[in-house]
Amino acid sequence: MTTIEQLQDTLTALGLAAIEARLETLLERAAKQTPSYGDFLLEVLREEAEARRQRYLKTRLQLAHLPFVKTFQQFDFGFQPSLDERQIRELQTLRFVHEASNVILLGPPGVGKTHVAVALAEAAIRAGQAAYFMTAHDLVADLGTAYREGRLERRLRIYLAPKVLIIDEMGYLPLDALGATIFFQLVSARYERGSIILTSNKSYGDWGGIFGDPIIATAILDRLLHHSTTINIRGESYRLKDRKRAGLLTSARDSPAELEAARSSTPASAAPPARPKPARGSASAGVDERS
Repeated sequence: MTTIEQLQDTLTALGLAAIEARLETLLERAAKQTPSYGDFLLEVLREEAEARRQRYLKTRLQLAHLPFVKTFQQFDFGFQPSLDERQIRELQTLRFVHEASNVILLGPPGVGKTHVAVALAEAAIRAGQAAYFMTAHDLVADLGTAYREGRLERRLRIYLAPKVLIIDEMGYLPLDALGATIFFQLVSARYERGSIILTSNKSYGDWGGIFGDPIIATAILDRLLHHSTTINIRGESYRLKDRKRAGLLTSARDSPAELEAARSSTPASAAPPARPKPARGSASAGVDERS
């Protein structure tokens, strides 16, 4: 057995897979550059350490259940000028994670709330913090099932464990009384213990409608906002941006919501005249309106 084969066997036994995979390349480079023993050993160990770090990050990102992986480098701040880059840079320091503070991202659909939330989670994971992502609907549904099966306390621990819990799309669907109570329990349990990053298309004044009870909505907001940063993104939808560039939409007024609003505001005088009802017994009474 050659020396290289013995090295490979030893590296396998020690679980140093990255060094084993690049052993011959590392030895060839050392033969050409003739580094000191210490420098060569440092390079080899750094190779293994970096490979393990990448495996760790990959595993953590998978465990976080992120819908996608995006960073702030991919965020188009020019398209959303209402977003304060200084405020975002402050959040990127992750001080809010160490202080167990919350981040609330408000704004209409498509403005980048989830992108910002995921980018913060990705930064936290790279810094060695655990994160977990769920939509508000799936979160409450999961905890509601656990409650009915008598295992709510045990299931809550899943959402209390990560330092950063991302709750997406709060307010897209209203919660029933059980869902509102369970959500309150979760927020209370994480209060001053772990950070929540929450996105919503509803302003705080509308949260009474989300929870069906203004009292419980106030109690939830009291705990969420005590230590928090609120970011209100006002702008156009990223999803409609490319359609506008292609000429499919000529302005923000052409978005589906705006078109519906325009239709509903059309004066009655502008509506087409109603078709006269045929007289009873006339030949046209039996004609299919679809023809």
